[in-house]
Amino acid sequence: QVQLVESGGGLVQPGGSLRLSCVASGVIFKTNIMGWYRRAPGKQRELGARIDTLGSVFYGDGMKDRITISRDNDKDTVYLQMNSLKPEDTAVYYCNLDTNKIYWGQGIQVTVSA
Repeated sequence: QVQLVESGGGLVQPGGSLRLSCVASGVIFKTNIMGWYRRAPGKQRELGARIDTLGSVFYGDGMKDRITISRDNDKDTVYLQMNSLKPEDTAVYYCNLDTNKIYWGQGIQVTVSA
């Protein structure tokens, strides 16, 4: 059973930073492409970033200048560093096993507000 568990979300002020983590189990982590997505109220799901098995990255347009995706294969974990956060970044953020795009984490709330 594949399981993805996100952590690191919460409330942050505009201009602040946050680092999300996603720990994978039930899968050989190092052989899989991983991704971070988000869904804001009233909007469709949006790709934030993707990282392949060799560390090559791709960023979506929405946050590409303010986020960094990375992975630690020894810890079966993918990270999303988020900087210069804005109120419009408020959303539920999801970790995804992008190799087959079938398995998702339950999502974690990020709220950017003064």
